Amino acid sequence: MFGHTKKVRYAVVGGGQISQQAFMPGVARTNNSELVALVTGYPVKADKLAKLYGIKAWTYEQYAELLASGEIDAVYIATPNFLHMQYAVPALEAGIHVLLEKPMASSVAEAEQILAAQKTRGAKLMIAYRLHHEPGTVEMITRARNNEFGELRSFVSAFAQNVAEANSRGHNGYWGGPVPDMGTYPLNAVRNLFGLEPIAVHAVGTKTPDRGFNFHDTVAVTLRFPGERVAQFTVSYATASSEFFELVGTKASIHASPSFMFGPKIGIRYVEKTSEGSKEHKFDPVEQFGNETQYFSDCILNDAHPEADGEEGLLDMRVLAAVERSLETGETVTLEPMTRSRHVEPDQALKLKPAKEPGEDDMISIIPQSA
Repeated sequence: MFGHTKKVRYAVVGGGQISQQAFMPGVARTNNSELVALVTGYPVKADKLAKLYGIKAWTYEQYAELLASGEIDAVYIATPNFLHMQYAVPALEAGIHVLLEKPMASSVAEAEQILAAQKTRGAKLMIAYRLHHEPGTVEMITRARNNEFGELRSFVSAFAQNVAEANSRGHNGYWGGPVPDMGTYPLNAVRNLFGLEPIAVHAVGTKTPDRGFNFHDTVAVTLRFPGERVAQFTVSYATASSEFFELVGTKASIHASPSFMFGPKIGIRYVEKTSEGSKEHKFDPVEQFGNETQYFSDCILNDAHPEADGEEGLLDMRVLAAVERSLETGETVTLEPMTRSRHVEPDQALKLKPAKEPGEDDMISIIPQSA
C-alpha cells in the first residue's frame, strides 16, 4: 500500500488559516508523511497552493472520487467544526485514516457517528491534540500523574484573543465560538493533568455590547471532578491575548505560560513553586503540527492505536455540550462518571524543529482571525 517510501500520503481537507499557516508547512518536518492533495472550494487557493506544494487540488464535489482514487492514505480535516462529520465519516467508511481537528464535531451525536464510522473498516482516527506531543505539556501531565505536585486540588486557566467577526469563527454560533475553539485547550489540559473526567459543569457567559458575535464572546466555566477537585477556565474572543494555566497540588503549584499556543518562537514554559522556592522549566519551540502528524503516521505504519483517539475527542465533546446547556439554562449540569482507557505516555513527546510559518499577508484568500 505504501510502496517503498513508507510515507503516509495525506490530503488536506479545508485550506483555511490553520492548514496554510501550520499543518501544510509542518508535514515537511516529518520523515514518514507527505502532502499529496488539497480539497478546497476556492479556485484561487486550489491553484496557488497546489503550485506551492506540488500537489493536486480537488473540489469538495470530487471528495468521494478522491477517497476512492488510491492516491491518498489519510486526510487531515480542518474545515469549520460543523462540517467535520460530513468529511470524516465518508473517509473512515472508505478505509482512509483520519486526523481530525478538535473539537471533534459540533454535537455529541455527530462525534458518536464519527466513532461508529471508524469501527466499520478499522481505519485509524486521531483527534489533533497537538499538545499531546509537545515535550513541556507531556512532562507536566506525566509529573502530575506521578504525584510530583502532591494531591491535585485545583486548576485555573485563561485563554483569550481578539477575533474578527468576519472570520468563519465569528459567526457560526456556539460551536464556532470560544468555548469549543479555545475552551478545548484548558479542558483537555485539566482532564489529562487530573487524569479524571468532570462530574459537574457550570458556565456563565457575557456578550460585549459593541461586538457583533452571535454567541457569548466571553465565557467562564467551573468544573467539579471526583476526589473533591475543581477547575475553572475563562475563554474569550473579545479581549487582548492571554494564555496560562495554574495547577495547584498539596506539594507544589505550577504556572504554565505560554501553555496552549504554537509557532516557531513559542516554547511552552512553566514555573514550579514549592515551600523551598520556585524553579522555571523552559522548553524549546517544536513543530507541533509536524509532531502530531509524525506520531499519527507512525501509528498507521506500525498498526498502533493512537492515544488521542475518538474516545478522547468524545470525552471533551460531552463537556463542551454541557457548557452549552448550562449557558442556555443557567443551571449546573451533572455528567455521568466516566473513565478513559488511554493516557498520554511520556514517549509521545516529539522534538521536530519548527517549520517557517507564512505570515498573514502571505496566506491565500484568508479572512484573518485576529481583529
